[in-house]
Amino acid sequence: MKNHIAQTPEEAEALFGEAKKYLILCHLDSGAPWNMYSTRVDEAWHQFVLFTRQYTEFCHRYFGKFLHHNPSDDPTVAEAPQENQTTFSEFETRYEEVFGEPLPEIWFDSYSVALSTRVMNDNAGKFDVSVHEGNVSLTGPDGQTEVLVDEIACDALTFISHTGSFHVRELPGELTDEEKVGLVATLVDHGYLRVAP
Repeated sequence: MKNHIAQTPEEAEALFGEAKKYLILCHLDSGAPWNMYSTRVDEAWHQFVLFTRQYTEFCHRYFGKFLHHNPSDDPTVAEAPQENQTTFSEFETRYEEVFGEPLPEIWFDSYSVALSTRVMNDNAGKFDVSVHEGNVSLTGPDGQTEVLVDEIACDALTFISHTGSFHVRELPGELTDEEKVGLVATLVDHGYLRVAP
């Protein structure tokens, strides 16, 4: 809560609980390199790791060894053979098998987007925005259209395409607060933006 990852104690507890469930899956399936699919759950894990004594005791007590944390942008993950890489769908299925319940919404970062949410654009400056027949498109460096939205979002999408980090409330243009949240949540859901820790 101090770092604004969670807004309430209940949300913080839920994130911490999911971080521990993720560790359980990593331990059970040590041969499957489970990706971390939620920035927010990952940040809860980061916070746990910072309490090194408690984290080390937890790992040794429940897993018999220390579970290392590798950043999601670790180059060894990208270099892993394709057959060893896992998908979100596989993770979701395995989660449900092990814990007997559906994957909670807290794993879907787009569900947590609000006006106060800070998001990151790791590809700022790499997309072009154009208007055609009442629609705005976001086109990547390869020339393929990535996002197509109503022209009312032109100012917001232009701002997003050039800005590395911002709060949802900062989006310019004529969008309502609900439309700002919806636009950013959609971009987070499709991987163009990520919720900042």
